[in-house]
Amino acid sequence: MASTYKCARCKQKVEIDKNVRCPYCGHRILFKERGAAIKELKAR
Repeated sequence: MASTYKCARCKQKVEIDKNVRCPYCGHRILFKERGAAIKELKAR
């Protein structure tokens, strides 16, 4: 099961399963994308 990440350098969507490296630019910093759920907070 591959997770979807976003590369910090080239902003491409990347699916990784074993390698923690962007296949487009080789950068090793990836951000995990959040789900589609919208978070709502009640301000006090």
